[in-house]
Amino acid sequence: MRRYDAQQISIAILPTSTRFHVFMAKKAWAERNERKRRTVEKYAALRAELKAKGDYEGLAQLPRDASPTRLVNRCQQSGRRRGFIRRFRLSRIAFRELASQGLIPGVTKSSW
Repeated sequence: MRRYDAQQISIAILPTSTRFHVFMAKKAWAERNERKRRTVEKYAALRAELKAKGDYEGLAQLPRDASPTRLVNRCQQSGRRRGFIRRFRLSRIAFRELASQGLIPGVTKSSW
C-alpha cells in the first residue's frame, strides 16, 4: 500500500463540488486560527532564543497566541476541530464520506 503525504491528498481529494453536504464551521473561528498561526510564525525565533537562555519572564511578556500549543487542528473541508485525523487533515465525518466515495487513494473499507 502506498503512503501519501497530506499535501498530495488535500489536492487530490478536495473536489470543488461533492455529493454530500458538510456543515462549515464559522468563518471567524477559521480566521482566528489563521491569525494565531501567523503570530506563532512571527515569534518562533524569539521564543526559541528566550527558551534557550531560560528567560521565562521574557517568554511571559510575549503574546499568548505566540505559543504553538494554542493552534487548533481543523478539517480542511469543513473547518471542524473535533474528530480530526492528522494524516489526512480531515474530520472523521468528511473522511468517511470521501473514503466511501473512493476519493482518498489507498483507503478501502475493511471487512472481515
